[in-house]
Amino acid sequence: MLEAEIDTHLGYEKHDTMNKKASNSRNGNGKKSIISEYGEQEIQVPRDRQREFEPLIVKKHQSHVNGIEEQIIALYAKGVSTREIQDHMEHIYGIEIFLRRSFPM
Repeated sequence: MLEAEIDTHLGYEKHDTMNKKASNSRNGNGKKSIISEYGEQEIQVPRDRQREFEPLIVKKHQSHVNGIEEQIIALYAKGVSTREIQDHMEHIYGIEIFLRRSFPM
């Protein structure tokens, strides 16, 4: 999820130099320990060179992460695809989630 957030922040996906238009770029990852309803986890938080990236899911200086459902809804509302949300939830938290879109009939 955090990778999707930095993709959105920078305006291009990792290794996609064709679409890179911003002067800012990725600058590796930092380790962060968080506590959620699933226990203590260590996650990788991406960084950018200009230090402008502010994660929405796990904010700077935040150690307790509860309400993953609300976080997923917030990401979806910002335009992150359900597939990206699923992939990143599994990668970061080690949990598998299933999201599906509801369409009016």
